[in-house]
Amino acid sequence: MAATALLVVLGVLAGGLTTLAGLGGGVLLVLALSLAHSPAEALAMSSPALLVGNLHRLAVGWAAVDRKVARAFAWGALPGSALGGALAVSLPAGLLQALLVASTGLALLQASGRLSFRPGAGALVPAGLGVGVLAATTGSGGLLVSPLLLTTGLRGASYVATAAAAAVALHVGRICGYGFGGLVTRATLGASLVLAAAILLGNAVGQRLRGHMPPRVATRLEFGVLLVCVALAVAGL
Repeated sequence: MAATALLVVLGVLAGGLTTLAGLGGGVLLVLALSLAHSPAEALAMSSPALLVGNLHRLAVGWAAVDRKVARAFAWGALPGSALGGALAVSLPAGLLQALLVASTGLALLQASGRLSFRPGAGALVPAGLGVGVLAATTGSGGLLVSPLLLTTGLRGASYVATAAAAAVALHVGRICGYGFGGLVTRATLGASLVLAAAILLGNAVGQRLRGHMPPRVATRLEFGVLLVCVALAVAGL
């Protein structure tokens, strides 16, 4: 009973955080679940639940999705995350940290107006491939989605909705890869169902709060959560 209650709390927090800031929920779940399970089990438990949450966010924000960006990212993310899920091995921590810091710096420079670079749709395909592999093998690669989308100029509702579309592509590929590798079991699916229901509740809470949030505050929250998540990843959590 206590374990189920903990899953509910984690799911609500993850759903609310991701709906408000566009990211962070997946990192929260993997970090918390890894305290009681192996990293592979934590990834297998969280991914189906996060897929449900992102499908809900995608449905709610469908009209705001930047389809060109989402489509280009998915072309790379689907095969990349499937491959990473099948391998289910960790990449060198130093490489991931360098990518996180570099991509975050790019997003912050762009947001401050000091950099006007906008990656074309073609650049999103190989980027999606790399992010897919990282997301499926380490659980932190998904953090690269946020700075990547922010550098395309997306903000507010369009950013959150397109991030949900990108996350759907990542999780579909991951689940296929985890299933192929034997990581999806009855136990992990049971935990995923509880998490999924709680994430939907968190989504509703986050959506309600975001509707009353000024655009400037929402933008600060997006970048603030990005920096906190990157700091946690760099710290080795």
